[in-house]
Amino acid sequence: MTISTKGRYALRIMLDLAIYNTGEPIRVKDIAKRQKISEKYLEQIISMLNKSGYVTSVRGANGGYYLKRATKEYTVGDILRVTEGNITPVSCVDNDDCDRKEACVANIVWKKLDDAIRGVVDNITLEDMVGWYGDMSVDYVI
Repeated sequence: MTISTKGRYALRIMLDLAIYNTGEPIRVKDIAKRQKISEKYLEQIISMLNKSGYVTSVRGANGGYYLKRATKEYTVGDILRVTEGNITPVSCVDNDDCDRKEACVANIVWKKLDDAIRGVVDNITLEDMVGWYGDMSVDYVI
């Protein structure tokens, strides 16, 4: 499984919104500049996050975006699923219609790999990442 740039950027955008949260909406222009992501591509991704209920948009001269919930309520897995969809390593892991599933030894490997991936991405929150950022002594990079 390879995480696309859309998935990686979505995580960076959410982390940026968490780190630079002052209670005021954060402008796309500011996120794009800090994250070195084109505004146009960032707008596509943040639109997906908005439709998924992860961020709230504010229109107008002082408009922008902010997180809809507390950072502890977002997991890396949640964020990746918005842009990546299903994050299983192979489709047969979630496919109950697979006629080979019961006799497929490789399915045991795929299931273990899926469990490992979920065990990581579903147990790291945005709050954890903000804390890690605070512990770093370098400029913010993902």
